[in-house]
Amino acid sequence: MADNYLERHREEYEQRKANWLKRKRHFPHSKPSPPQKPDDEAL
Repeated sequence: MADNYLERHREEYEQRKANWLKRKRHFPHSKPSPPQKPDDEAL
């Protein structure tokens, strides 16, 4: 095996992780809205 096999894979992993985290920050978690109550509670 190549001497730098693990190092190369670690670098690729770090790049993928950085890209994933960068994309993740652009999409904030939205909280689900509470269910809407009907105007007439008898329904």
